Amino acid sequence: MNKFLTERNLTIINFIIVLFFLLIYSLNFYKVDFVLIGVFRELLTIPFLIAQFVFLFFGIQFLIKEDKRNFLTVISILVLAISTIITISSFF
Repeated sequence: MNKFLTERNLTIINFIIVLFFLLIYSLNFYKVDFVLIGVFRELLTIPFLIAQFVFLFFGIQFLIKEDKRNFLTVISILVLAISTIITISSFF
């Protein structure tokens, strides 16, 4: 693994990605529509969508390679996988 992508960093990044998509869902659910929030939502959605797939791949790779796994890292990868499935299913 890369020195930057440690177990702690992977867990933090996974939770940030999931929280971003939860924030988008809650803003849409409660119909919060401010211009500045809309600008940031439009600017960040595609990079976070790509990051979702990339870090899910890195997470699965991490689970396969590492013998000793942290419980929180496994949970973050599972939550990211569920978030990815929900995001993909929202397109269809």
